[in-house]
Amino acid sequence: MKIVRHPNIVRLHEVLASRTKVYIILEFVTGGELFDKIVHQGRLLENDCRRYFQQLIDAVAHCHSKGVYHRDLKPENLLLDSYGNLKVSDFGLSALPQQGVELLHTTCGTPNYVAPEVLSNRGYDGSAADVWSCGVILFVLMAGYLPFGETDLPTLYKKINAAEFSCPFWFSTGATSLIHKILDPNPKTRIRIEGIRKHPWFRKNYNPVKCSEEEEVNLDDVHAVFDDIEDQYVAEQSENKVGGPLLMNAFEMITLSQGLNLAALFDRRQDYVKRQTRFVSRQPAQVILSNIEAVAESLSLKVHTRNYKTRLEGVSANKTGQFAVVLEVFEVAPSLFMVDVRKAAGDTLEYHKFYKNFCAKLENIIWKPTEGSSLLRTMSC
Repeated sequence: MKIVRHPNIVRLHEVLASRTKVYIILEFVTGGELFDKIVHQGRLLENDCRRYFQQLIDAVAHCHSKGVYHRDLKPENLLLDSYGNLKVSDFGLSALPQQGVELLHTTCGTPNYVAPEVLSNRGYDGSAADVWSCGVILFVLMAGYLPFGETDLPTLYKKINAAEFSCPFWFSTGATSLIHKILDPNPKTRIRIEGIRKHPWFRKNYNPVKCSEEEEVNLDDVHAVFDDIEDQYVAEQSENKVGGPLLMNAFEMITLSQGLNLAALFDRRQDYVKRQTRFVSRQPAQVILSNIEAVAESLSLKVHTRNYKTRLEGVSANKTGQFAVVLEVFEVAPSLFMVDVRKAAGDTLEYHKFYKNFCAKLENIIWKPTEGSSLLRTMSC
């Protein structure tokens, strides 16, 4: 990530290491995931889709110019800054080509967004594979659903290999034309980034960003922050009352309620997309946990509870992998608890559907704040 500096790519400032941990210092991006926008709004306006897609292509083109291929492009890995500009993140599966080797051979990425040639295990061009993923993303932005969304994995692979999909009627002719050129199952005839940038639909209101060469950021002083961090953490945890859920201080409550976005407390003009996967309850912690376990068991999920943290496990909707969710109970104030819910494994869209259904079944213990409870309202379902 250090060699791909671009306004539409999350910047990696530094990597630090202790004996037991690796700390990655990234640019602070406050606007949430683009995927959350899709979940809450459904399909986006075509002009908004075009602007996000233009920024995505600019970022991917810059990566490719540096010999870097992302290989896991999807809306969950696209963030938004406070101005609504797209930022590509999560280069965990990215690859640098080895000297003298033109094709990549590792099958990776999220199945619904992966190019046919990646699934074939015969080697693939990282650039063409990323372009395919960009096409799937554009389709999702405009349609609100996946072009290849089958839950059965063999059927999914078959449709991807045949590029068996259809654009809905609200797609413009230009958008449909471009998407079909991108989602070409043959990587040799698939449109390249240069062709995408020349396409009439793409060029409308296109203002390419200019990359400026910035000085390297010196973060030597940051190392001091991480000295003895494990000892500090243990000391802090030991101060919590024994036998109860963790006490949440004011800072933790504010940051969680805003999705780690303190700026939203001071600037009401910004349109932030909040990840609302937590709820508040006035029931005792043990009652909350017992209700969670009862609902989970009714859904045939395995339950593992320890220290007011519960892990729920099951089979994903497509029957091909594990689906897991972690719920943790925090004490916000006397007789007021917040349950933070996070996806541990599985598809993000499936997780959001699960969360909505799960909250509906826990309605009897979820507290709905009053109009005056602005802070808690952001944490409620």
